[in-house]
Amino acid sequence: MLAKLSAFPRQNGLALALRDIGRINRSIFLPQWWQSPEMRRNATAGLNKSEAQNTLARALFFNRLGELRDRTFESQFYRASGLNLLINVIVYWNTLYLEPAFADLNRNGIATPPEVVKHIAPLGWQHISLTGDYIWTPTENLDLRPLRHETSILAA
Repeated sequence: MLAKLSAFPRQNGLALALRDIGRINRSIFLPQWWQSPEMRRNATAGLNKSEAQNTLARALFFNRLGELRDRTFESQFYRASGLNLLINVIVYWNTLYLEPAFADLNRNGIATPPEVVKHIAPLGWQHISLTGDYIWTPTENLDLRPLRHETSILAA
C-alpha cells in the first residue's frame, strides 16, 4: 500500500502520515532493541533457524545449484513445492526421533532441560544420504528404528 501511495507525483496526506507513523514506531523500537540482549538473542536464534532451513534447501537442490530453470510458472511451482515437501519430510522424520533421543539421553544420565529442548530445531540432515540409490521396500513394521549410538555427532 505504501508503494502505491508513494508512486503519486505529489505526496498525499495519508502517505505522509503513514510514513511518519513508521518513523515513530522505528524510533520507539530501536532503544528497546539496544537495551534488550534477550530480544537480540531471540532474533538471532530465529535467523539461525531460517538459515538452517535455507542451507537444507540448498543441500537438497544441489544438482541445479539452487536455480529453477523451468520455463513455465507451473513447472517452477511444482519443483518448488517438491523441495518444500522434501524439507517437511526431513523435519517430520527428525521430529519423530527427537523424543526417543531425549529419552535415551535421560536414561543414560544426560539431563535435557525443557528450556534447552524447546530451542532445538529438527533441521539437521547429516544423517541422511542425499545422493545415491534409494531402495524402498514396503514393510509391515511401522515402528521407529532403534537409535544409533555414535561416538561422535559427525560420525554418520
